[in-house]
Amino acid sequence: MRFGVNHAPSVGWFHSWLDFSPSDTARDLEAIAGLGADHVRIFPLWPVVQPNRTLIRPAALQDVATVVDIAGSFGLDVNVDALQGHLSSFDFVPSWLDSWHRRNMFTDPDVVASTADYVRALAAAVADRPNLLGVTIGNEVNQFAHAPHPTPFPTTPDQGHAWAAAMVDAARAGLETGAAASGTVASGSGREARGASAPLPRQPLVTLAQYDAAWYDDAQPFGPEHAAEHGDATVTHSWVFNGAARLHGALGAGSVRHGEYLLQLAAAWNDRADRPNWLQEVGAPTNVVDVADAPSFTEQTIRHALDVQHLAGITWWCSHDVSRSLADFPELEYDLGLLTNDGRVKPTGERFREMALAFGDGRYEAPTPPSTALVLDDVAPDGAPLSGTRADSAPGGRFAAAWLTLAEQDGRGPQVVLRSRLRDTAFLAARGIRTCVDVPADTTTTALRVAHPAAMP
Repeated sequence: MRFGVNHAPSVGWFHSWLDFSPSDTARDLEAIAGLGADHVRIFPLWPVVQPNRTLIRPAALQDVATVVDIAGSFGLDVNVDALQGHLSSFDFVPSWLDSWHRRNMFTDPDVVASTADYVRALAAAVADRPNLLGVTIGNEVNQFAHAPHPTPFPTTPDQGHAWAAAMVDAARAGLETGAAASGTVASGSGREARGASAPLPRQPLVTLAQYDAAWYDDAQPFGPEHAAEHGDATVTHSWVFNGAARLHGALGAGSVRHGEYLLQLAAAWNDRADRPNWLQEVGAPTNVVDVADAPSFTEQTIRHALDVQHLAGITWWCSHDVSRSLADFPELEYDLGLLTNDGRVKPTGERFREMALAFGDGRYEAPTPPSTALVLDDVAPDGAPLSGTRADSAPGGRFAAAWLTLAEQDGRGPQVVLRSRLRDTAFLAARGIRTCVDVPADTTTTALRVAHPAAMP
């Protein structure tokens, strides 16, 4: 079981990649290790590393490798994100992809090929580091594919699959090339891991990260299938400012269980029963969670997530608050850190450390999967595809309400199973599912499971 932190540099925020300081980075990473974390996720800015479509800066790649080395000196493994992309309301898209040179990020052949070159080079630059946890294609890159982004790149689901496959292949190729060049034994591709169950294995993983529109917005071209079919683990990012806190209150069940719910919802799309599930980004946003409630929110969110089967890790957002000297951030971004900008441990940081020390470093016992599963109607009874599935799964939707009713009734959230897979009894058995439950028309009933059991084939 992994406990980690997303590193937000305390000096210069992510602009610090422009004038990288090993000493500032070391100070931050030492503080993160002091929180009981075993890994960090880092975010080199895409335009800094690849400022021209055919220029990948060796010095920038070396800076990334240096961060991995510094982290290792404090006992931290590192996950490297490639395409930044988008961070805390700011976009970091290279100039060769915007304005006068604007081309579709996901479909233009030259752009896709050049982006793959960058991902491959970045992966190769860190492949031989023994503390490399993995490479994530980018931070919520699906937000570029549809509204509410102000200038999205139009994309279809099939085009999204082709793009994701190309990026994952590039990352794996880079890991293999880098490992081979250094003479290390591990291929770095993560392919050996795909047949293994959680926790995250030691060899580097390749993952695809999406924000929750993938599960909640039917118009978003990147969907659950992209998360479950590409890479070596299914990644979720859980934020209760998406409506959960407004509906349920900061410490209501629908908020503190949101991470657990999203993990179970995402796992429903996995085509392998033991595919790892990674809560790669979750935090306590103070625009909807009072500062006084943030430590309790942190603890409850973590404890509920720990009930999810095959949970590989929890990576908190983020390490440090954004400095007030930097302008134009949404207000919540200035107060998301586990540490203040000058390095003091905040109450949320203290609570995170308590959880990491209690359950990290081999002290977490993986739970048996919940035996009850709520049926998600991805198809009609005749097998025809259904629309509206994702909207129904969003906070306030009928499916989300039914899941929460069962979770509060049993004390542990149920698994989720797709209706299209109900007849695959071997798959259900492999997931430990013995009872399937349909969503009732009235989700306020307390006798949900008894009143509406799904017939097992």
